[in-house]
Amino acid sequence: MTFYWAAQAVGGVAFLVGITMFFNRNERGFKYQLSAYSTIMSCHFFMMGANAAAMSVLLSAIRTITSIWWRNLWVMMIFITLTLILATMKIQHPIEALPIAGTIASTWAMFRTHGLKMRSIMWCSTACWVTHNIWAGSIGGTLIEGSFLLMNGFNIIRFYRMQKRGIDPFAIESKVVKAAEEERALEEKIPEEQK
Repeated sequence: MTFYWAAQAVGGVAFLVGITMFFNRNERGFKYQLSAYSTIMSCHFFMMGANAAAMSVLLSAIRTITSIWWRNLWVMMIFITLTLILATMKIQHPIEALPIAGTIASTWAMFRTHGLKMRSIMWCSTACWVTHNIWAGSIGGTLIEGSFLLMNGFNIIRFYRMQKRGIDPFAIESKVVKAAEEERALEEKIPEEQK
């Protein structure tokens, strides 16, 4: 087996890990699996010589794990800065800026938005990755990101139509996010009062 096909095989493994994460109903489990998928894709891109994409997706893996525990603005800024510095240094072709832009957009979406807005930004990020993966010749990467693009696109349309009918598909998620934000604000306030 040539090195090229070994790299494609790693991309195939990433495809299997990525496509099965849609079966995971637990948010924390989903994020762990997304992080595993991103780590495998990073290996795939390094093997393909797409170093800017490899660095971007590796930072995405770390960011996803981090976002389980922290959603602070400063944490988001650290990941955006790291992506800009580490991944931009690896660019050898203008199209390699697409995964960097996609990673920055998805980082902002993960830390600062939720609901339809988050899914719409993630869709744009995925479009950047699909374009890059086709250019890079990544079979597994193109298949998985193309699947994400289609599934998320259909869900965005479905959720938008639900909202037009007066149904909030994100009602439970909004309550969870609001409760988590109130809890974080309370935790930050308690140490200040103890001073």
